[in-house]
Amino acid sequence: MTTTRKHTALPKAQILIEALPWLTRHHGKTVVIKFGGNAMVDEDLKAAFAQDVVFLRHAGLKPVVVHGGGPQISAALDRHGIVSEFKAGLRVTTEDAMDVVRMVLAGQVQRELVGLLNQHGPFAVGLTGEDAHTLTATKHRPRIDGEPVDIGRVGEITDIDTGAIEALLADGRIPVVSSIARSQDDHHVYNVNADTVAAALAAALGAETLMVLTDVEGLYEDWPNSDEVISRLTASQLEKLLPELSSGMVPKMEGCLHAVRNGVTTARVIDGRVQHSILLEIFTDEGIGTMVVPDEQGES
Repeated sequence: MTTTRKHTALPKAQILIEALPWLTRHHGKTVVIKFGGNAMVDEDLKAAFAQDVVFLRHAGLKPVVVHGGGPQISAALDRHGIVSEFKAGLRVTTEDAMDVVRMVLAGQVQRELVGLLNQHGPFAVGLTGEDAHTLTATKHRPRIDGEPVDIGRVGEITDIDTGAIEALLADGRIPVVSSIARSQDDHHVYNVNADTVAAALAAALGAETLMVLTDVEGLYEDWPNSDEVISRLTASQLEKLLPELSSGMVPKMEGCLHAVRNGVTTARVIDGRVQHSILLEIFTDEGIGTMVVPDEQGES
């Protein structure tokens, strides 16, 4: 009996020891995690995500979660008889649609995520970019064929006040942020791409790491001809690749680029379809997904 117990316990000890240098390196550091894709809709993945985030908190890191809610917003708009339309990869957001977006993000997706995290203790506190002036935005007019187009209440961030988030982190809480911003110009609010929000917050908080959960393994070397994932690239290498990327990956990779160009040590795109992908990425030697790092000195 004792022999069996020794043998089954040993691999667990080895796994914990492998995590030690990473625990030491990340202790006390802020990590911003963009929650999205399949991990948001699959019950097992949602539960594993919540465990990972609480594990980070217990391991001495300071996780901040940012979420959007594309599938949930589309479903709610359908129920309200509002057609979902996209231009330049962004949801066209009318005044009516904005009411639904706000309701779904702050009242449904965020509440569920806060509930999942708080099954493990009194950690998560939900807020939107409206709270305490966390995010301020102005109207975003993307260009299609060189011409600016009006896509409604879609914003681009003009200002960030991290005071509320930093106060929550100092109190040992896990902020869960919905990607809605207050308007700089009027009394309305804006829908902002959640990848963009996560990257901007990571930079403003001086985070060690930005992690973006996706439904792919990472950035592919030569998609669709190859499914070889690029495991590491510099900001300049990524910048050269941006024009060739699929529209869904562009805001994610632009976010990673913004983060590492503005003081974040590493930005990673990881496969949210893999259970515990966050722990695998932060605490193991192999890592998964694609990691973007700042340019080394003298490189551009």
